[in-house]
Amino acid sequence: MTLAAPLPKPLDPAKFRDPFITAKGEKRASVALKVLETLWINTGTLCNIACVNCYIESSPRNDALAYIRRAEVRDYLDEIARDGLGTTEIGLTGGEPFMNPDILGILEDILAGGFRALVLTNAMRPMQRHQAALLDLKARYGARLALRVSVDHYGKAVHEAERGPRTWEPMLKGLSWLSRNGFDLAVAGRGLSGESLAQMRAGYARLFAEHGIAVDVEDPARLVLFPEMDARVDVPEITEACWGILDKRPDEMMCATSRMVVKRKGAERPAVVACTLLPYEPRFELGATLADASGGVQLNHPHCAKFCVLGGASCSAK
Repeated sequence: MTLAAPLPKPLDPAKFRDPFITAKGEKRASVALKVLETLWINTGTLCNIACVNCYIESSPRNDALAYIRRAEVRDYLDEIARDGLGTTEIGLTGGEPFMNPDILGILEDILAGGFRALVLTNAMRPMQRHQAALLDLKARYGARLALRVSVDHYGKAVHEAERGPRTWEPMLKGLSWLSRNGFDLAVAGRGLSGESLAQMRAGYARLFAEHGIAVDVEDPARLVLFPEMDARVDVPEITEACWGILDKRPDEMMCATSRMVVKRKGAERPAVVACTLLPYEPRFELGATLADASGGVQLNHPHCAKFCVLGGASCSAK
């Protein structure tokens, strides 16, 4: 007889309420912006598929974050240049970025501005219909155009349990095309199967070897394995004392070096939020400009603890 795994403890409703004080009355940890190394742009939440546990609830119907326009992105690139913010990387996420009708113009402006462009994609049909344009950008800008493909697991069954039926072969087709044509390529997986990191890396190595995909599974920037997140499950609040207890530093956190731009449906202009994982949380909206968003961030959400502090994860390649 096999015993079922115990259900995770639900989140204590007293936690993550006060931005400055934890449920136990301790001073909540915060993170200052050290330098804006990576600016993320959410291109819109519409996607060609609907994953079971999408961090941002993307789907063919969710347009809560609207398509951002080329001119709106250019305003932020101009602000970076004008204020000398030292930003080197512009990340594009969604939804599926290649569904945004301005995506090629946005990429052109990013690359022509001297930035590295990192596009998070499922490598399926929306990307594949832009093959000629992507080859042209690669020919002109080389490795400054980078793509990270979501492959949730090295096995078809787990991947399709998350992403839906008939998603495996189209993803492999796009991933193989990118590798075959020498693009700067990475893969993002997720801890869906309960395996160790070593087991997962070995599984991806077998998959890539079978299909001739040039991704170094031992390089954590090339095969990025994200922890799973569920804001309903209990997790410790991060206090100022935790930095010493955990032997971690605030400037190692994602919000010390990045921000994300979102365009809410019906909004007149985009807004800057603290993090790629919290696009819908009003308390993490920091203003309309990068200057507005240059202050610190209170770690007042379960994702701050689970993903960043305890999980040690970052959406950036750095």
